[in-house]
Amino acid sequence: MKTNNTILGVLGGIAAGALLGILFAPDKGEKTRKKIKDKSTDYADDLSGKFNSAVDTISKKYDELKSETKSMYAEGKSQLEDTKKELEKETERLKAQV
Repeated sequence: MKTNNTILGVLGGIAAGALLGILFAPDKGEKTRKKIKDKSTDYADDLSGKFNSAVDTISKKYDELKSETKSMYAEGKSQLEDTKKELEKETERLKAQV
């Protein structure tokens, strides 16, 4: 989470710096507004790409965890059944001794 906050902070700082640079540049209003629009579109596209990348990463991690959990469950169930069979055999052996 700290990395995400750092990235967002850096992006916010870059955006604020670019906006201030454009606002104080000696251009006409129409040209300045166009620059602001273009920059904001670029930042929105970049942020959208990073968001989609993060969602993809989270989805992959979720799928991996789900698969690993199913595998561990199956292994645990198998071990439990083996232990149950061993206990039943031992119980029969002890009954036969009595």
